[in-house]
Amino acid sequence: DAAGIGVATVYRYFGTKTVLTAAISGWMWGRYVDGVERLAEQRSATAIEQYEYFLDSFLDLYRNHKDLLRYNQFFNVYLMNEKAAPETMTSYNDVMKLIARRFHMIYEDARRDGTLRTDVPEEEMLFTSLHLMLAAVTRYAVGLVYEGGQDPEKELILLKSMLLREYTA
Repeated sequence: DAAGIGVATVYRYFGTKTVLTAAISGWMWGRYVDGVERLAEQRSATAIEQYEYFLDSFLDLYRNHKDLLRYNQFFNVYLMNEKAAPETMTSYNDVMKLIARRFHMIYEDARRDGTLRTDVPEEEMLFTSLHLMLAAVTRYAVGLVYEGGQDPEKELILLKSMLLREYTA
């Protein structure tokens, strides 16, 4: 109503609520990833420094974009409940492909400069890093943490350190 667009027009364009929510998620993540990418492109760094920047982007998400993390958590729950077909996820998956391409560039730089381990398969390193960091920052942003735990920032920085230590050549 606020946009002045009828429901029929929205459904004509998106088809289903799942496609609409995937498009919103893709748009939100796309804006964030684009900003991070522009900053990364301005830096000349070794593979390990680029990887550290990749991990720092999750800390930035927690510090400055909790709304995106909360949305993503509820989006994932919605998708699981809807049993969303892969073809409905195109716009969201396009953003995830951008992240994977950026990580591939880091991994290729590691092959050249030797600062990051390349004996670990690239996909394993990407998904381990992505899932651990995203799960941790999301839990804190949504409030799914144990009472009496230490400062979330401290724990997230420790997790980042552990991943850096694991993957440094």
